[in-house]
Amino acid sequence: MNTEFRKGIEYTGVAIVYLCHDGEGNFLMSKRSEKCRDEHGNWDPGGGGLENGDTVMDTLQKEIKEEYCTSVLDHEFLGYRDVHRVLQDGTKTHWIALDFAVRVDRSQVANGEPHKFDEIGWFRLDTLPSPTHSQFPTLLKLHNDKLRKILISPPNKLKFAR
Repeated sequence: MNTEFRKGIEYTGVAIVYLCHDGEGNFLMSKRSEKCRDEHGNWDPGGGGLENGDTVMDTLQKEIKEEYCTSVLDHEFLGYRDVHRVLQDGTKTHWIALDFAVRVDRSQVANGEPHKFDEIGWFRLDTLPSPTHSQFPTLLKLHNDKLRKILISPPNKLKFAR
């Protein structure tokens, strides 16, 4: 009998989700490989599950260091999302996503998990990669106003679709 409980399936998982940016209107995304749990081939802003005993801030810093080889320069909590999904195999999942905008040093960024990410790239709102993670449009829509303020890069003002 398997007694292992899986986050997001047997109990609600907590995800720390981050949209890393350079302070000049560019943000970082990674393309999920076949070795990721799901959403293979989709571009994802980044995130990780909160482990028992870890703080949200420790998890944010740890995950960004692991995935993108850089440190958090500044961060802003955007809000949360109640995420219900059905995986390709029909498994229902439930996560609470704590969403952050995080400024990083672009010159320090590298793919720290090439086994999970086929590639990483910098994008702007007018050059979004495709396809994106199924939850990315919801993140953009939900946090539109805050992200617009954070990602505005003079003289080009970035506009989020409403």
